[in-house]
Amino acid sequence: MPDPLVSVVIPARNEEAFIGVALRSVAAQTHPGEEIEVVVAVNGSQDRTAQVAYEVAEELDGVAQVNGTHPPSVRVLHEVPAGLSRAKNAGVRAARGRLVIFLDADSRMSPALVATVAQRAAAGERAASIQVVADGRDPIDRAFFWAIEHGKRLVGTRANMFWCERALFESLGGFNEALNHAEDLDFMVRAKRAGIRVGHIHDEWIATSPRRLHAGPMRIGMFRMLGRWVLGHVGIGRRWPY
Repeated sequence: MPDPLVSVVIPARNEEAFIGVALRSVAAQTHPGEEIEVVVAVNGSQDRTAQVAYEVAEELDGVAQVNGTHPPSVRVLHEVPAGLSRAKNAGVRAARGRLVIFLDADSRMSPALVATVAQRAAAGERAASIQVVADGRDPIDRAFFWAIEHGKRLVGTRANMFWCERALFESLGGFNEALNHAEDLDFMVRAKRAGIRVGHIHDEWIATSPRRLHAGPMRIGMFRMLGRWVLGHVGIGRRWPY
């Protein structure tokens, strides 16, 4: 089999309730499935994350056979050391695609995201952040993520979920594995310092679970998350447990 064009790297720790949605969103892309692979980096899980990933991969294969289509290939990495940055780096090391999209296990991508990334790469772009929205209809959740995205645009921040050339990612040393938070921002800053023009995809999106916003009474989780993001942006608390 020829190498795929795009590798979607999904770090997953105790995400059995969400990993299926993430995988199905990759399988629903408008871009040809034979040019996409998914690498699920299961790190420190104590639930059925890996088993669910395998089950959904078999389900997608069955649907593709009935429809006469080619599903994305799915690989699951076991025994990856716990840690978000470690899991992402392990996923990229195992990836075969020329382009890498990072997707959280509790998130899903818009149907044309891979096609958009492929088009932008063909036009010469090497890396870009991706608009993040709340997965759900709750107006407070949606407003929160809108405000975060608007704030990032105002200050010119490129962070959260993104795509980049695999060769570029490797040349910059990947993610700093000592960081538990804002590892994406750290990488993007290093890319800019290396002279890379980092773009932003705003016409497609990644929808992420707002579950952390709902932690605690009276949506106190929303304020905790906002505070953590602000501190991480200025370089505080990036090594704290997340």
